[in-house]
Amino acid sequence: MLLVQISDIHCGPQFQKAVFDSAVNEINGLKPDGIIVTGDLTEEGLVAQYKQAKTALERIESKKIVMCSGNHDYRSTGYYLFRHFFSPENIVEIEDTVFVTLSTARPDRDEGEAGYRQIMWLKQILEKHKDKRKVVVMHHHLIPVPDTGTDRIRIVDAGDVLRVIARESVDFVLCGHKHRPWIWRLEDFFVVNAGTVSSERTRGFFANSYNIIDIQNEEVKIYLKVVGGKRIDLKDVLKHDYLHLPSKR
Repeated sequence: MLLVQISDIHCGPQFQKAVFDSAVNEINGLKPDGIIVTGDLTEEGLVAQYKQAKTALERIESKKIVMCSGNHDYRSTGYYLFRHFFSPENIVEIEDTVFVTLSTARPDRDEGEAGYRQIMWLKQILEKHKDKRKVVVMHHHLIPVPDTGTDRIRIVDAGDVLRVIARESVDFVLCGHKHRPWIWRLEDFFVVNAGTVSSERTRGFFANSYNIIDIQNEEVKIYLKVVGGKRIDLKDVLKHDYLHLPSKR
């Protein structure tokens, strides 16, 4: 099973259409089984930006799509528009894997929150699918990400979310938000952060990118793909400083 995670498209003033077009061509060439979009499709949650985001995402060819909203999508009462334009499912199954999305965005707030009811719902869903590979998808980061400044905008109830994820044997958590690709391993699961695929606001890793997750039986490989550039094992971001260098596009 081949999955592609894209994040932080930011349709609006920051959106780089040429970069996004290049990413779409690369992704379609991979013929992925699933696309995971981890939020911030728009910059300000405006109708025109949602229309642009819908048109842009419709160009990606994939059997299934998993999607959640971001804090920028909730601006200007954009949470109504997100449901109107996309109507995403909270639970998506692809082969032997179940993807569960959490809505961590809140109107006019940059920090994220899962909330007690949603955390209890997550626990019930994970218990129900205990015999499957489990992936939790959200916009906000659960754990601070290097090279992104003072961290005041992660999920405010991250500890409660992490406890459920650890106890229910989740395999991956996929996040966006910080525009910085990174990976953490906690206990028996990975927290995988995607960079921005098309926004001009890159941080720490000065290139637009997306993640490729290749699952073959029990073997999982996670790659960072620079748009228009090379593919890198995402685990290598823990070892090398070259990720701090601007991309030569």
